[in-house]
Amino acid sequence: EGESVTSLCVGEPDFAPPLSVLDAATEAMKAGQTRYTAVTGTADLRNAIAEDLKTRKGVEYNPVTEIVVGNGAKQCVYQGLLASCGAGDEVIVPAPYWPSYPEMALLVGASPVVLETAVEDGYLINPDELDKCLADHPKAKVLMLCNPSNPTGGVHSTELLTKIAKVLEKYPNVVILADEIYERLVYTEDGQCTSFASLPGMWERTITLNGLSKSHAMTGFRLGYLAAPARFAKAVSVLQGQITSCASSVSQAAGVAALKEVDESWLENNVVIMKEKRDYVLSELGKMEGVSVAVPPNGA
Repeated sequence: EGESVTSLCVGEPDFAPPLSVLDAATEAMKAGQTRYTAVTGTADLRNAIAEDLKTRKGVEYNPVTEIVVGNGAKQCVYQGLLASCGAGDEVIVPAPYWPSYPEMALLVGASPVVLETAVEDGYLINPDELDKCLADHPKAKVLMLCNPSNPTGGVHSTELLTKIAKVLEKYPNVVILADEIYERLVYTEDGQCTSFASLPGMWERTITLNGLSKSHAMTGFRLGYLAAPARFAKAVSVLQGQITSCASSVSQAAGVAALKEVDESWLENNVVIMKEKRDYVLSELGKMEGVSVAVPPNGA
């Protein structure tokens, strides 16, 4: 009927990538960086990822054996599941959830088990409920931990993550797939989002998933990565070698620029703008009769 419709379906920033990222892509093409790279990614990009994780998140990975660059974080999530579970296993998926999680679990032959969260908990994982869920599902091999949460925007604090880790100590066979793709878009006062792999005893059993789509508005570049102990990273690299091989060489060059050349102020300014938009939407929703927002999102 000609009405204007605003789609809120896709998790995609409305700002452009930094100019240095676009320039790096252009220069890479001009320099002939248009051929296959190693399946796991270029050494430059894997080194940049390892340095970023070490300096910002306090987690260390060997860029040669413990980091795999993929065609978007989505591919890395799926390959992480393929490397950590299979037919007959169960995957714990906290709800509300990104719709792809249970479908990916089914694709690898596992069964998704939905762990409901409550409004009084901010739609975050309740450690006691997680404990009960894992006790009731001895076949569980994977916990999907999306932090900040997609779709709620909820951010698990360091204190809460520590309590979750304490529960997981009782279930040593459970691998944690920590999807942290939104970790640069956080509206809390300190703007921090703790990496689950940085918690005591969790590095050895955590597959960290991240990328540049949200933080640097590089959704179309299809560039994500997985950081994990070598046994998982090796399995993922073998799988990727038979599925897509490497990510785009041009995108990888742009990724290096994103991690090494973009000033922190660029990222911080975008978060300020996005928070202003969030606050505007919450204000407008608050004016609507019969509409209330019980838990304002602390992340994008």
